[in-house]
Amino acid sequence: MKEFTYQFTISASQEEVYNALTNSFQIELWTGYPATMDDKVGTIFSLWEGDISGCNLEMVKDYKIVQEWFFGETEHPSIVTMLLKKAGKDTRIELTHTNIPADAYDEIVEGWKEYYLDSVKNFLEFY
Repeated sequence: MKEFTYQFTISASQEEVYNALTNSFQIELWTGYPATMDDKVGTIFSLWEGDISGCNLEMVKDYKIVQEWFFGETEHPSIVTMLLKKAGKDTRIELTHTNIPADAYDEIVEGWKEYYLDSVKNFLEFY
């Protein structure tokens, strides 16, 4: 099992970033796929036609998102934590993704950078 940590800055407010990550309508705009997501603890979510699915564990409006991502049978849950911190006029996302199966690590890291966070950034900075 591997861990990925990453910091990423988006030119948008914490509220805008939080909404882009938790509002299913906005997620559909930046992914191009139907999404099941909200900011309630216990919600089972699905993104990219089920390529990413999991459960919301802890949600602090405009500041913190903690999710378990499902990878089938694993000994330890794979936990994603995103902290949204004010950085001047921007928002810095501090991402930690733990217990990533080794055989999925490279794909997950590429996914975070190219598809997930870059897509949110392009969506928020374009509008």
